[in-house]
Amino acid sequence: MRVLFFGDVFGKSGRQAVKMAILKLVPEHGPDFIVVNGENVAHGKGITKSMAEEFFDMGVDVITTGNHAFDQSEILEYFDKCERLLRPINYAESDMNLMPGRGVVVIASKSRPHLKLAVMQLMGRVFMDPLECPFHRGRREIKKLRDQGYKNILIDFHGEASSEKQAFAYFVDGDVSAVLGTHSHVQTADERILPNGTAAITDVGMSGCFDSVIGTKKEIAIRKFITKMPVRFEPAEGPGGYGAVIVDIDEKSGKATKILRLREEVVRWGA
Repeated sequence: MRVLFFGDVFGKSGRQAVKMAILKLVPEHGPDFIVVNGENVAHGKGITKSMAEEFFDMGVDVITTGNHAFDQSEILEYFDKCERLLRPINYAESDMNLMPGRGVVVIASKSRPHLKLAVMQLMGRVFMDPLECPFHRGRREIKKLRDQGYKNILIDFHGEASSEKQAFAYFVDGDVSAVLGTHSHVQTADERILPNGTAAITDVGMSGCFDSVIGTKKEIAIRKFITKMPVRFEPAEGPGGYGAVIVDIDEKSGKATKILRLREEVVRWGA
């Protein structure tokens, strides 16, 4: 089983880069599943229904999000209707009846329907919103999946602190197939298979304009750091590229056998 996962897609440049990357990478690598983190696709803040459906039309199987999941108010109703659009699962359980959407889904491969993959979204708490502990909630949800017979489990861990993302990967090593970090928009070079068979990377990196400060116009970001005055961040315009990983999984054991890190600038255009 092979999974292609794209890190945080930022703005128009990111959307177009992922579209071009899918056209290139699918013939080259033949993934059974495509997962995209789409929390920044709408001008850097959240996702809209039309953008989500555009990804699904590209062949994307699941869209994960993160702390910007609900930034676009129009998406709230769609979260309840679309089971393949995920938000962090570790919102407090007492609020689950008030929260739109879901944090885990099991999907079948379009090309090989006997293959099943569970995708889960968790969000860290270090320098992030004070959600339920991702370690405790994650372990409970993983147990539910494994009790139902699902061994092939991919987790998008959306977090600020590298230490928290790495610690969680070791915490669930051997219980899930992959823990892929998102949120920082800077790809790390530590992809590896942990001792008990879980593929891990601290951050998959951004898909968007590389000539930027984590996706935003660099001039605005510099002004913010120098003056400390309020600014309106805008997506950068220019070269688009993608950050992604390909994870190979032994579907019988759920153990990862390979993780390949990818980063490439694919085209130049205006945002």
